[in-house]
Amino acid sequence: MITLGLTGSIGMGKSTVAAMFAQEGVPVFDADAAVHDLQGPGGRLVAAIEAAFPDTTTDHGVDRTALGEAVFGDPQAFKRLEGIVHPAVAQERNAFLEANRDRPLVVLDVPLLFEAGGWRQVDKIAVVSAPAAVQRARVLARPGMTVERFEAILARQMPDAEKREKADFVIPTGGSIDATRAAVRDVIACLGAPEGR
Repeated sequence: MITLGLTGSIGMGKSTVAAMFAQEGVPVFDADAAVHDLQGPGGRLVAAIEAAFPDTTTDHGVDRTALGEAVFGDPQAFKRLEGIVHPAVAQERNAFLEANRDRPLVVLDVPLLFEAGGWRQVDKIAVVSAPAAVQRARVLARPGMTVERFEAILARQMPDAEKREKADFVIPTGGSIDATRAAVRDVIACLGAPEGR
């Protein structure tokens, strides 16, 4: 099995590209979706997060806005949160890998692949990238996003140019959907087509 780490900075179109891999028959582990499940209603991290950051959860799970405000601009609080979340996501990822161990190719969709050290646990890396102006427009169009928040998120992420330099593949998302899909298919062809294709 080849594990392909899929990453990209905020607003680069990584979710769209991950969906394209899935549509081509490649199993995809979505780290963000795992976090949502772990922090959602009845999620197994809800109690630990409430204990560490009081008043950030409700009956519906973690209140992401309240939690964001509790850790925003506080590196120590952010590290505490990572200490709760990262080990649980690693368990979910390991279960995914075990369930798909007979597949020739799997994708691990991890936003902070480089920043959190996950690049060491994959065979190849694909970075999703778009021009900075496209990225900025996409992110600032999101509900509740501000320039300050966008810049704070970017400050925590490795610069796009550095990610592209470290990647085995760069998947461009600044042009047409068809061009992006063709790039995804090229990566799959390079790494070995999934079963049944």
